[in-house]
Amino acid sequence: MASIKRFIKAYKDYFTEGETGDAALLESQLYGFGTNPDLLKQLQGLTGYYPEIDLEQLRQLPKGTLGYEYAQHMQGHGIQPLVVSEDLREEAKRNPFALRYTVTHDIFHILLGFDTSYAGEAGVFGFTVGQNYTKTLNLTYPLIKLIFLLIKPWQAKAILASARRGKELGEQAACLLAYPFEEYWTRPIADIRAELGLVPANEQIERNRAMADGRSETIAQDLSKEGAVA
Repeated sequence: MASIKRFIKAYKDYFTEGETGDAALLESQLYGFGTNPDLLKQLQGLTGYYPEIDLEQLRQLPKGTLGYEYAQHMQGHGIQPLVVSEDLREEAKRNPFALRYTVTHDIFHILLGFDTSYAGEAGVFGFTVGQNYTKTLNLTYPLIKLIFLLIKPWQAKAILASARRGKELGEQAACLLAYPFEEYWTRPIADIRAELGLVPANEQIERNRAMADGRSETIAQDLSKEGAVA
């Protein structure tokens, strides 16, 4: 764990220089207390996994791919991929939860369909609680919602609705933190959402029903054609 002095420097850099990587990593370490043992096992293969992200390169990918949508989100909001200082790289390697939680945050936004408003952030936070990553996240969930409500009381309905929807998605989805998104920039984002179970249950039911109806209609048409031929 980094020293108090290093925490202070990270937040000073954040407020004076706009450098968010170190502050985000150290904050994620605090959220990591009581990490789910099953999650730690899944993250073992991603220890120290921190590939460089080139937004300009990702912008060249076809629309609808994970990389293109991520680049659009980042550049549309004036966000740069988080950069961790050299002196914290070893710290990050020792804490795969904090590293993945930090670098995947904005990827979560585009996969879950939440914007960067307080309501959107509540949705992403609710998702992490639904995924049961750590005891600290679960315990601070009510406090985070309360803080958001106090800051933006006129957005209360949207904040609570997003938090609830995010938590429901988290409970039904596969573990996102253990997914190496950076290896799949070229994949359609819709395919990744479906693979990870990020389609809301009611939408998935409707989609399955539509597919079943489509197959039934095709079968009926084939049988009709066979009858006409006979």
